[in-house]
Amino acid sequence: MKILVATEKPFAAAAVEGIRKEVEAAGHELALLEKYTEKSQLLNAVADADAMIIRSDKVDAEVLDAAKNLKIVVRAGAGYDNIDLAAATAHNVVAENTPGQNANAVAELVFGLLVMAVRGFYSGKAGSELLGKKLGILAFGNVGRNVARIAKGFGMDVYAYDAYCPADVIEAAGVHAVANQDALFEQCDVVSLHIPATAETKQSINRALVGKMKKGGVLVNTARKEVINEAELLQLMAERTDLKYVTDIKPDADAEFAAFEGRYFSTPKKMGAQTAEANINAGIAAAKQINAYFADGCTKFQVNK
Repeated sequence: MKILVATEKPFAAAAVEGIRKEVEAAGHELALLEKYTEKSQLLNAVADADAMIIRSDKVDAEVLDAAKNLKIVVRAGAGYDNIDLAAATAHNVVAENTPGQNANAVAELVFGLLVMAVRGFYSGKAGSELLGKKLGILAFGNVGRNVARIAKGFGMDVYAYDAYCPADVIEAAGVHAVANQDALFEQCDVVSLHIPATAETKQSINRALVGKMKKGGVLVNTARKEVINEAELLQLMAERTDLKYVTDIKPDADAEFAAFEGRYFSTPKKMGAQTAEANINAGIAAAKQINAYFADGCTKFQVNK
């Protein structure tokens, strides 16, 4: 089988080496398309591929139409909104992600952003401490669990809500389970978002919800840009001069948010998973999942129906 690694933003060399070892040990062929600049290059490269590993690269109906032999595509990372799942299903292509491989990297970034926020963005002015503060985690998946683990080291009181994770599972992890997301925002000094961008969650972090936060509240977003209702959050921050917003996903309204000096920060690009370790882990996991699929039909991490 021919396995294509198609990455506009390439994996680290060590990750590619690890992917190659996994693929070739299973008797498959590896092909690389790195730093491509035109979609036509991707369409040509995928024409004879049986499987594909991507990062933030878009796999839409046009790509799938060109990929006549494609049986499986794996997004090296947790998010998979760059794959047209309905089109993949229509083309009988299995779409998978690699959950958990980037989780610690994202969780550590949460605290990098959070410490900066509570210490006044290192302006020299007096800030506050995380010890004893209430942290709310919205969605208790792989990243959320790692955030909870690190938060305990800071001595924070940790709360979580996840519509798809039973309360007893959250409690078993030593975290307070709350009844709904409104309660999470009402009770916590800090809320960290770890929800995917779905029809249900897009624009859901809005004025009414964030407005429930305590005075001095901090909102941390290392999830997806689309879950934020930017217009409403801008209005709220203009009215509530105590609120802070930090993110690794530059908003569409970045210039408007930047006007809230000392209360807003965004990294230049999304970087939650941008560590050498996460890069290697996710790439190798993707290769292993493809090997498992070709070996015995395993679709454990399939995200389309």
